Parts: sequence; structure tokens; C-alpha cells
Amino acid sequence: MESKLNYVVKEVYENKKVTDNIYKLEIRGNFKGIPGQFYMLRCWDSDPVLARPVSIHDLEEDKITFLYQVVGRGTEKLYNLRRGDKIKLLGPLGNGFSRGNLKGKTAIITGGIGIAPMFYLARDIKDQSLNAKGSIEEYKVDLYAGFKDDVYSIKKFQPFVDNIYISTENGSRGIKGYVTDEFKPEIYDMVLCCGPEAMIQKVVEKCMKEKVKVYVSMEKHMACGIGACLVCTCNTTSGNKRVCKDGPVFSGEEIVW
Repeated sequence: MESKLNYVVKEVYENKKVTDNIYKLEIRGNFKGIPGQFYMLRCWDSDPVLARPVSIHDLEEDKITFLYQVVGRGTEKLYNLRRGDKIKLLGPLGNGFSRGNLKGKTAIITGGIGIAPMFYLARDIKDQSLNAKGSIEEYKVDLYAGFKDDVYSIKKFQPFVDNIYISTENGSRGIKGYVTDEFKPEIYDMVLCCGPEAMIQKVVEKCMKEKVKVYVSMEKHMACGIGACLVCTCNTTSGNKRVCKDGPVFSGEEIVW
């Protein structure tokens, strides 16, 4: 199936180590996508069989950036890429965060590599606030970022959010514990979340208790990325849905845990 899909071939501009097992891949060119969408990436012919889904970390007029974690054979091949190497891309795929819903006092909550798609989201909200009619005071964004130990990709958020709250499990930075411990949904109009499923579930439960609208970007293993194989289904109040095609962004109230 993948051989028939319309991949584009580009050259790698930069593939830089951010911290242990975390890399930032930059590719120059004219790309499209909204926050929360992803691309299927591959830089190999037949092994592994499948491409790897990676969310858009940032998107500018002349380049796209991916932030990814090295966790297996596919991402190991990605981190070996150097400037000038060829890479195949398919996208943008999936449903991202709806721009029409992004307003009011907003909390962005991330866990680990779940921070990857949320930078483009934070910058997009800021751009909307600057382009909106009336007062930009309506747009307030706080970032809650949780990590196991190493903290990364935080400084670049500073121009686009009002406050940053950091949590680490080992207490090396910020509050010791989980990012959900400090988060108080009742002070927000909307919550946007991406990270491990256990964290997302906790955030959704807290938001539903306070009747605060929450949207989540779900993480699931994907095979095709286009909704054909049904590998990445999740259970919702409307039945099983495909994370790659119907998501990855869902209303938190939809998800059945």
C-alpha cells in the first residue's frame, strides 16, 4: 500500500540532537499543515516496512520541523540522517486542533515528547491573537510541561505563552511530581493536551469535573497513517475511531478509557 502513496522526496537541512534520544529534524521546502497534524516519514527502502508518523513541531514559509524521540528501528534510522540526505514525506495527515475553537484563557499541557506538536500550536494561537479584532487580552496561554528528568524545548515557548510551569518526576527542575498535580482546570476556558495516555486521562477527568472544554492529541501506534489498516483505533462514545484519520485530536469527552 505504501508504495502507491504520494510521498515527496526532500533533502535534510538539519538533524540536531536536543537531549538524550530527542532530535530535531528540519527540512526546507513549501509544506502545509495545521497544529496537531502529522507526516509519515521514511528514509529507507524496505526495512522497516512502514514509515513513521511524526507530528509537526513547527511550520514556516520555507521549512518544516519535526521533534522526535528515538525509540525503535525507524527512528534510529532517522537520527542517523545528515544534511543532504534524502527523506520521503507524506502529509499533512489527520485532524489537528480546530483554529475556530482556540480562544479564551487556555492551558497547554504536555508530557514528555508530547511537547512536540504543541509549540506550533502555541505559536499559532499567538498569531491569531495578534490578527484578531479587538483586545488581545482575550488570548492568554499557559504551558504546563512534564518530563521524567531531562527538560527540553521550553525556552522557545517563552515569546508565545504567558506562564510556563515545569514538572519533573525526579525533581531536577520545577515541581517534583507529575504535571497533572499542579494543573487547575477551573481557571481556564479551554485545555489542550498531548502526552502519555495516563496523563491525558487524568487531565480529561479533571476538566470534565470542572466542566472545562478539553481537546487531546492521542498517541497510538500507526501503520498506514491514512485510516486504511485500523491499527490505531481508539474507543469513543461514538464507537471505535481511527487516531490517524479521525484524530489524532479529539474532544476529551469523546474518549472512553
